[in-house]
Amino acid sequence: MISLRASRILRSFAQLLPKLIALPKLTALSLSLSFALAGPSQLRAEPAFDFYVLALSWSPSFCLINEAQRAKPADQATGQCALGAASAFVLHGLWPQYEVGFPSDCTAGQPASPVFDQAKGLWPEEGLARYEWRKHGTCAGKGPSGYFADVRQALAKVIIPPDWIKPKQEMKLKPIELERAFVAQNPQLRPGMLAVTCQKGFLQEVRICLSKDVTTFRPCPDVVKSACRADRITIPAVR
Repeated sequence: MISLRASRILRSFAQLLPKLIALPKLTALSLSLSFALAGPSQLRAEPAFDFYVLALSWSPSFCLINEAQRAKPADQATGQCALGAASAFVLHGLWPQYEVGFPSDCTAGQPASPVFDQAKGLWPEEGLARYEWRKHGTCAGKGPSGYFADVRQALAKVIIPPDWIKPKQEMKLKPIELERAFVAQNPQLRPGMLAVTCQKGFLQEVRICLSKDVTTFRPCPDVVKSACRADRITIPAVR
């Protein structure tokens, strides 16, 4: 025969059981409501990444291709493409990478304009700095100050070969020759840690792979696969 105390315990459990059964449904419902009410920037976590790519664009090539696409005369160009700007290698970006592929556009929105004062002197134009922060910098897992500090450190880490600082004559050469020039000038840099890319037969940029703490060069097979396969490329002179 069941005691009075045991009977009360069974009765209480019977009353509680429907609530326990309903709990997972309520939890799922509350999670669904949370996702429905939260904005994209609240839900998207900053992804981890494996290394950085420092992309250095050859400005004369960019300007020539840009002019051809827009049919814009050189004497109307502004910024890095203005006559007399004398831009050679300029910063395209510092890109967080996975071993294969890369993250992008990791948070929504833009910081206030004064934040970009920290980026002055890094990119040739503020518009490019804003674009690169939104597309790549937001995936670095740190705020603008930390990301721009990484950009400065990356630029300071790489030495541009002297012959490539402001060449005044157009050249035609094999992509491997430019790669060797960078390897020779940067003792810790090795083949397999950078890629020379091309576009429409012109030198496009040099992409150099760096550790997440921006202290060492490192191998990056997936980036190297994007290297230019042309036998020779044209390197327009600085203007």
